[in-house]
Amino acid sequence: MKILILRFSSIGDIVLTTPVIRCLKKQLPQAEIHFATKSSFKNILENNPYVDKLHLLDSSTGSFIKQLQSENFDVVIDLHNNLRTRRIKWSLKAKSYTFDKLNLRKWFYVNWKWKVMPDMHIVERYLATVKKLGVKNDQQGLDYFIPEKDIVSISSLPPAFTGGYVAIAIGAQHATKRLPEAKLIELIGKISQPIVLLGGKDDAPMAARLLSYFPDGKQIINACGAYNLNQSASIVQQCNYLYTHDTGLMHIGAALAKKIVAIWGNTTPELGMYPYKTEHTNWQIEGLYCRPCSKIGYKSCPKKHFRCMNEQQLPVAEIEKRWN
Repeated sequence: MKILILRFSSIGDIVLTTPVIRCLKKQLPQAEIHFATKSSFKNILENNPYVDKLHLLDSSTGSFIKQLQSENFDVVIDLHNNLRTRRIKWSLKAKSYTFDKLNLRKWFYVNWKWKVMPDMHIVERYLATVKKLGVKNDQQGLDYFIPEKDIVSISSLPPAFTGGYVAIAIGAQHATKRLPEAKLIELIGKISQPIVLLGGKDDAPMAARLLSYFPDGKQIINACGAYNLNQSASIVQQCNYLYTHDTGLMHIGAALAKKIVAIWGNTTPELGMYPYKTEHTNWQIEGLYCRPCSKIGYKSCPKKHFRCMNEQQLPVAEIEKRWN
């Protein structure tokens, strides 16, 4: 059996599909598992031993479909469920199984705050998509495989960090998922251990400003933009625990079985994408009438007050007492 899995974005969503990949490969050992995604996300899956072949979209969908048609797939598993994947499924004419995005339920939850979302992690819903193939959840959590060339030696960090450090993923795709600068300063100031700030190149200016608020005695490294994704994952793998917004590094941290403080702004854990099968705590403003305001996020708070982040209490002392 030749199986194609479709999921084109984004970092966290792709990491969340890894239990499906693993369970298919291990429970259907004769199956050949292919995965289609955008070329920009190649590094998430190229080292996954349960993927037999990656198909990378970097041009038109039409030419990509021709590439896929040559494979003669028996089964297509659509874990994205959008217009592009529907077109691909129609073109391949293979038996297909499609993830239910629960868009109507999400709409009522986001717009009317009706609590109609199932009490089920999105990983469980992804796995429900392949239930008819006889595949079950092996309860082994998420996967993330770091190639040896991208492992960051802890000895490359300043001496103060060799005894342990915490990581803070300061970024997120949307501003309403991120702590504002003042709150990040407050968070950093409360943490007693050395700190590595993680993020992309776009986060580096913010990280530089954060460092400027602290004296030289405060052990902080601005690693934003300094590492690729796998190297950042290596930093996370070696940290004592991770502070993160609702973003891709949160799910990578879960895949690496790290202790996680998940900081929630406009989104909520009830949408089903909280850290999966790892010890974690959720920081959020409970009972705020406008949350969630979006299932994704905005450039700025639509209500103008941004209470979901501005009112975060940041109980770092409780975390350090529990996990240090």
